[in-house]
Amino acid sequence: MIIEYIRAAMHHARYEIIEGDEPYYGEVPGLPGVWATGATLEECRENLGEVIDDWLVIRLRRGMSIPPIDGVTIEETTRMDAGAGS
Repeated sequence: MIIEYIRAAMHHARYEIIEGDEPYYGEVPGLPGVWATGATLEECRENLGEVIDDWLVIRLRRGMSIPPIDGVTIEETTRMDAGAGS
């Protein structure tokens, strides 16, 4: 389910070229704070996928909602606690 969500999010990614050492910039509209840069477009895409994954983990741990993308949803079944199992 997480992989499907990341794929759906990546289909909505927008990229542009900016000034800097990593001139490729990408973001996913509708996912606040989800953006990445890279030295190449491929690196930017890889970084953006990792950011989406991290964004999902943080939102799940905090019990925050995750907006559906193209009908793909992630529903929290059990709250993920950082200290669980310790």
